[in-house]
Amino acid sequence: MNLRGRNKVTPEFNMSSMTDIVFLLLIFFMIASTLVSAEAIDLLLPKSTSKTTQTKNISVSVDKDTNYYIDMKKVSKDALEAELMSKLGNEEAPSITIRSDQDVEMKHVVYIMDIANRNKIKSSLAVKSQ
Repeated sequence: MNLRGRNKVTPEFNMSSMTDIVFLLLIFFMIASTLVSAEAIDLLLPKSTSKTTQTKNISVSVDKDTNYYIDMKKVSKDALEAELMSKLGNEEAPSITIRSDQDVEMKHVVYIMDIANRNKIKSSLAVKSQ
């Protein structure tokens, strides 16, 4: 009389199912990472080694084609001051951050600084840290 069991459990571990899961996760994260896009204007900022403090303020940008933006909303040069004043409203200490492409002529940055100076708005120039 032979009483041995037919179902023997083998002590071996098969890694093929684990590698399938890892590759599926890898593919998922690769696809998901391409769907995330930053909502920002592509500018090459000038470089600086000094540290700056982060405060809540409005960003005024000029790209290399001399298009003006207030918080990523395109604004014409003529309507820039009126749009900026309506955006700032009745803030006690209004401040703006001027972001310009490194290839933009300085007269466009000075134009924004002149608007800020006329309206007593604190302005700071954004730079890329090294």
